[in-house]
Amino acid sequence: MGSKLVFIRHENLIISGLIDGNDLVEVQAEDASQGSLLGNIYLGKVQNIVKNINAAFVEIENKQVVYLSLSDMKNPVFADCSHPGKLRVGDELLVQVTKENTRLKAPLASTEFDLTGKYVVLVHGRKSLGISQKISDPEERKRLKELIKPYLGEDFGFIVRTNAASAPDAALEQEVARLVRDYKNIVGFGIHWNCFSKLYSVPPAYIGEIRDSYDNEIDEIKTDDEELYRQIKDYLEIFQPEDLPKLVKYDGRELSLEKLYGIEEKIKKALYERVWLDSGAFLVIQPTEACTVIDVNTGKAISGKTDTEQTFFNVNIEASDEIARQIRLRNLSGIIIVDFIDMESEVHKKKLMRHLSEMLEKDRIPTKVIDMTALNLVEITRKKIRKPLAEQVKL
Repeated sequence: MGSKLVFIRHENLIISGLIDGNDLVEVQAEDASQGSLLGNIYLGKVQNIVKNINAAFVEIENKQVVYLSLSDMKNPVFADCSHPGKLRVGDELLVQVTKENTRLKAPLASTEFDLTGKYVVLVHGRKSLGISQKISDPEERKRLKELIKPYLGEDFGFIVRTNAASAPDAALEQEVARLVRDYKNIVGFGIHWNCFSKLYSVPPAYIGEIRDSYDNEIDEIKTDDEELYRQIKDYLEIFQPEDLPKLVKYDGRELSLEKLYGIEEKIKKALYERVWLDSGAFLVIQPTEACTVIDVNTGKAISGKTDTEQTFFNVNIEASDEIARQIRLRNLSGIIIVDFIDMESEVHKKKLMRHLSEMLEKDRIPTKVIDMTALNLVEITRKKIRKPLAEQVKL
């Protein structure tokens, strides 16, 4: 049985929750009055170039300034078609916001922008066709390659997403054609717009949750809010008509959707520093500016146990399951350091690393186990996209 995508309003927030059974697996909150810059494409203007950090600061709409790394500046599209190529203060160029701002950092932008669909991502400057590694069937990969390759352009390529597996040819071609049309409009007409204009808006984050969910993962898309229901229905009718049967308008008059699934309480619990495990062990999760540190503690798990090595291994395995769940739930990203309980057995260490990697593979956001040090510290990296849950929501 699949999971549910649940959408509710809580004060000024729109909260999206991925629920599996009774567990809140992922959660995202956005300010209904402000929205997000993430993914939007602008005709920005270079306000400052700082050589010692090899970066430029580019102004977009509403005097918002974004950070543009010059080392990552590939295939820029300038408003001045005769531009010599070297970036200067006052230049106008297309940029896409790729990471949200944090408390100490401006939003991050890139000149290598992309347009995301349910099945395919169009990437400016890529000039190649990539297929998700999760699509392993050789015949299916061949089908997708033959279907999409004719659409490749001189200045853009495609990444085929996992959802494309077994998708109908017509649906794939329709989406690719739409993305190519949007791309040509942005590049062809966008450079003639007024500076600071928004050239492309991504759907709200809660719509993005529907688009980015795996087809075989979601059984229901549910909301008790009339406006959200209407907006989701409009989106599905145009872009994902095959998912319309999954949409449910919840009409519980005595019990709201928020109360039905205990979403508020589960979010509050997800902000606690300490997480208890069934064995009596516990995790301590402490975000810092540089990284997130997760400490595994035996707690009451060793009470009455004689084989400490096996007990430590069992606790570490149990902890790795919960760590993978908490990383996804709290939207922890960047560098994550896990201090597991010390084990002597190299076999146990290898089994733990393999198990942790398998648990993290369930995450839609790229997450990777790097290594275990001699001190049993495990380094994990997770791509930064949105703010952590603690910064998204205050309940």
